[in-house]
Amino acid sequence: MKATGIVRRIDDLGRVVIPKEIRRTMRIREGDPLEIYTDREGEVIFKKYSPIGELNAFAAQYAETLHKTGEISVLICDRDAVIAVSGVPKKEYADKHISPELEHVIESRQLYHHRDGEAKLEPINDSCSHYVRCAMPIISEGDILGCVVSLDSIDSPAPRATDHEKNVEVKLVQTAAVFLGKQLES
Repeated sequence: MKATGIVRRIDDLGRVVIPKEIRRTMRIREGDPLEIYTDREGEVIFKKYSPIGELNAFAAQYAETLHKTGEISVLICDRDAVIAVSGVPKKEYADKHISPELEHVIESRQLYHHRDGEAKLEPINDSCSHYVRCAMPIISEGDILGCVVSLDSIDSPAPRATDHEKNVEVKLVQTAAVFLGKQLES
């Protein structure tokens, strides 16, 4: 564990304020759920809670199925990082923080589809060899939980998909996002 040197007191209602610098660094937003852990040494540990992370194995299977049936490369993300990968190198994408541009797509609550001639949106912060072709936020009970993303290679030549193939890809990504959202409803 890393010491920050910041000390906060608990108020009369049992609350403690997490400093802005830590919230910004850890990408904790207002309303984000946190899990609370304790250990034998008396430490209290807050960890960002990811409902999508609870479905990690299921999300990985779903991504693999999308890749095989739709012949598309797929990422499934929570609001911060990639949790499932198929069709692209796992080492390059698994557990990496998503890019601010993809974060913006998630916050928009709407389908994103890359159009020819537009700038290519990177899926993660680190430079990568793919761009976002299609992305649909995962929404459950009104809360944004993550995103299903299809990728294409940055180096790929002119668009190789027909309009019908693009429509099928969009429908597959939308269906996956809605299905995962339904799995997380109470």
